[in-house]
Amino acid sequence: MVINMSDFQLFQILKQKLGESEAEALVSFVDSKIKDNNDVNLKVLPTKEDIAKLEGRLEVKIGDVKAEMIKWMFIFWMGQVAGTVGLIMVY
Repeated sequence: MVINMSDFQLFQILKQKLGESEAEALVSFVDSKIKDNNDVNLKVLPTKEDIAKLEGRLEVKIGDVKAEMIKWMFIFWMGQVAGTVGLIMVY
């Protein structure tokens, strides 16, 4: 279960249990840790633009591989046809 709580609400709850200065210190600590975490995630996680660029490059690579496969399939089948015709001509 996820509970959404503002800093003020958290402060009020902690103030009753810990006291004002301790609650303020704890809320400040939690806020700074969340901010640091967000900053690290923004540096590490890819953006939509990064993913779009990778998708474009991947599509180009896939197209190149498909063309290469078609070329080699054509060469293979031509070799098979030539071999079959050669065997028929020999017998």
